[in-house]
Amino acid sequence: MVTYKEIKENEAIKTYITCADESLKALGFTEHSFAHVTKVAENAAYVLRTLGYPERDIELAKIAGYLHDIGNLVNRIDHSQSGAIMAFRILDKLDMPASDLAKIVTAIGNHDEGTGVAVNPVSAALILADKTDVRRSRVRNADTTKFDIHDRVNYSVEKSDLMINSEKTQIKLSLQINTKISSVMDYFEIFLGRMVMCRNAADKLGLAFKLVVNDQQLL
Repeated sequence: MVTYKEIKENEAIKTYITCADESLKALGFTEHSFAHVTKVAENAAYVLRTLGYPERDIELAKIAGYLHDIGNLVNRIDHSQSGAIMAFRILDKLDMPASDLAKIVTAIGNHDEGTGVAVNPVSAALILADKTDVRRSRVRNADTTKFDIHDRVNYSVEKSDLMINSEKTQIKLSLQINTKISSVMDYFEIFLGRMVMCRNAADKLGLAFKLVVNDQQLL
């Protein structure tokens, strides 16, 4: 049975993630390397584990999270679909059972806000984990005078927490934003589509999605 540990130790996968991130770096995008994919994998697992899903689904969510951005190796455009195809080939060669492989490929193929839909719990967990990874350390541009809106928004986030309440009725993204760097309106300008996607993903899991910025509930 293919495990998350096995995927993380796979040298070919490490190369794909590294090279995909190098392409995004050249295009001026924020960090999409090991820090991002590991955080996404862990948060996707947190979501399903907290809600009591089977251990195998939790493991599959971690694998999907780790592999979800490898399609950027091909092109940023439609990277979710190309990444799903790449993941299929990798996991099929590792003899992953079709039932497991199908969940991962579906999740990866549906994680981007352009075309993605939370069609099952694994894909919903991946969407929530990916779209809520907003943090200062993802900004690579060292020159603050040359920040674009994405750099400003990510750099302004001083603290970010994704939490499911004890009643397991809602999932909340809490952000502390330095408004001297970026306004809350800037955040909504670039992330509104992602937040709507998170709301739909949360609904798939029977949760209400809440967004709190600087201790004020906005969604």
